[in-house]
Amino acid sequence: MASLSFFVGIIGNVISLLVFASPIKTFWQIVKKKSTESYKGVPYITTLMSTCLWTFYGVMKPGGLVVATVNGAGAALQFIYVSLYLIYAPKDKKVKTAKLVAILDVGFLGAVIAITLLAMHGNLRLTFVGILCAALTIGMYASPLAVMTTVIRTKSVKYMPFLLSFFLFLNAGVWSVYSVLVKDIYIGVPNAVGFVLGAAQLILYMIYKNKTPLPTKSMDSVKERSAHKVKDGIEMGARGDDHDNQEDDLEEANGKKKRTLRQGKSLPKPTLGKQFSIPKILKKTASLGPYDLYSSWYHHYDDSDVDA
Repeated sequence: MASLSFFVGIIGNVISLLVFASPIKTFWQIVKKKSTESYKGVPYITTLMSTCLWTFYGVMKPGGLVVATVNGAGAALQFIYVSLYLIYAPKDKKVKTAKLVAILDVGFLGAVIAITLLAMHGNLRLTFVGILCAALTIGMYASPLAVMTTVIRTKSVKYMPFLLSFFLFLNAGVWSVYSVLVKDIYIGVPNAVGFVLGAAQLILYMIYKNKTPLPTKSMDSVKERSAHKVKDGIEMGARGDDHDNQEDDLEEANGKKKRTLRQGKSLPKPTLGKQFSIPKILKKTASLGPYDLYSSWYHHYDDSDVDA
């Protein structure tokens, strides 16, 4: 049984390393362009913290060599990614990123290690760190839920690459098997959750891969209709002004002296139209942006990593 668990752990190491190495292409482009462009540093900062915690867990756990080695390698890669991001990020992003690194990767991580070693003893140490690691990994596996919702809404798998979903599914499955063999609930629970969510992603991919995505032209037509509504509202307001001006001229010619009162009544008409038509149109137009909302997020999702 020990040799089988070790063999499964080695397979898990290989798959996890492939996932950890996936941002290399991204950072190669960052180094070539000497700019982080629209990439975000948060995924690498949080993954650095997570891999360090899992490495600490693997070191403390008897027989946790395969957990410690793969996450140690992952932590080294994440450290390189974070360092490169700090080098090539704009000044404002660099400051924010450095603060986040100090809080999560130095402050929080240091506090966890200090509390574990100084205030806890025996199995309580492993339990404390194991729960933290499991919680972080569950959060990581749950993060694509928003993208899955977008796939259903748009009937498009554009934001859910098959290979990434497949390797995350495979990685979670292998580590779930490993957890059963070594009877480790802290590795088993988060990876079982990841396995289920990974399977759901693959099922969604199979369902929607041949579906016709919602046409982007329909969005343009809605915007065009909205523009026409705005134009019509303005023209109607202008015609209302012309009508009122003609009425006032007629009344002035007839010698009536109530022109000011009637002008006051006519003034709210175009304003009222703007209050009720333009905000509604703008609201409808703004609501047509799920692509913009999720495309940037999932653009970085392929840089998220999987912990053992």
